[in-house]
Amino acid sequence: MREVAASWHPLSSGERSVAIEVLVHGPLSRTELARRLNLSAGSLTRLTKPLIESGLLIEVPEAGTTAAEVRQGRPSQPLDVVAESRSFLGFKITEDMVYGVVTTLRSDIVARHDRPLTTHDPAQVADLLAEMTGELARVHPRIAGVGIGVGGLVQDRAVVGESPFLHWREVPLAELVEERTGLPVVVENDVAALVEAETWFGAGRGLDRFVVLTIGAGIGYGLVLGGRRVPYAEEDRGFGRHWIVNPDGPLTPDGERGSAVSLLAIPNIRYQVRAATGRDHTYEEILALAAAREPMPARVIDEAARALGTLVAQIANFAMPQKILLAGEGVGLMDVAGKTVEDTIRAHRHPLAAPIDLETKVSDFHDWARGAAVLAIQVLVLGAGEE
Repeated sequence: MREVAASWHPLSSGERSVAIEVLVHGPLSRTELARRLNLSAGSLTRLTKPLIESGLLIEVPEAGTTAAEVRQGRPSQPLDVVAESRSFLGFKITEDMVYGVVTTLRSDIVARHDRPLTTHDPAQVADLLAEMTGELARVHPRIAGVGIGVGGLVQDRAVVGESPFLHWREVPLAELVEERTGLPVVVENDVAALVEAETWFGAGRGLDRFVVLTIGAGIGYGLVLGGRRVPYAEEDRGFGRHWIVNPDGPLTPDGERGSAVSLLAIPNIRYQVRAATGRDHTYEEILALAAAREPMPARVIDEAARALGTLVAQIANFAMPQKILLAGEGVGLMDVAGKTVEDTIRAHRHPLAAPIDLETKVSDFHDWARGAAVLAIQVLVLGAGEE
């Protein structure tokens, strides 16, 4: 398996720029590629030759090209990647499940495989990941690498420094999984991986200023400037615990009083309803009760919607993104209280401010696993993302 990944030699910075441009935006003609990267025709030829020889890029026929013209190898043939030539595994580890996907080189999901997580012992978790890798590799044999997304602090894309969900500290997860699979492994904070995937292949493709905001078990935030994700300390330790949205808001087990986490994270929404009614409900049940105007669930969801609107408006006011992507398992809030969110956004924006391009993505944990696979593509194939 390692030989497959090694067939792509380490790329120079120029080769990397060409490969990424074609991977994300291709197929592209040489003329368009040179224009995008501000390269001369000679420089482009020099950079693309080793990429074609290694099999990372290929020439593809233009629409309307005849078979005879293809055989002649016309210089104007666009360049593209063979998306199905290699496969990548992506895993998202939660407190009680491991979600796995197989993706193409362009991050299209071609298979899913999930397993319950019954222990947090690092060695046993690595055993489970190895078992899942083996099961998926039997059906998809051209696996080039593995990406793993974990909620928490990840160091050097290899060691889980701290994960509150798994109760881990200083776990060398990449090494543990590599030993068991023989494949190269990249480990990253799950929000960072999701932001990278959306920047390259999703809602943020081609944008200079882009934000990802996730709501679910916690709150996640990612900022992209100049087309590149901006790393920051809090993304690994739980965004929003100290971002006070409403100083008079509820006091919950997680997050400061009235913080984004205390108002919006699913466990804290469930806690508020349970504390007020004495009954435990799932998040989906709370949304349904709020839609039916049951008093306490409706109040809690209304507060959450106003918190989300305030948070989105503040992000827009300061970061000025071209688009904000709202994702995560908590986005059902928009279905029930979307108007409250929109009204709150307007109330916290200048009357002449441009409307916010707010895209809501109904996502599940396979999207987070796909993000981990994209990290593997970036690091293991292209050598990109090493900030």
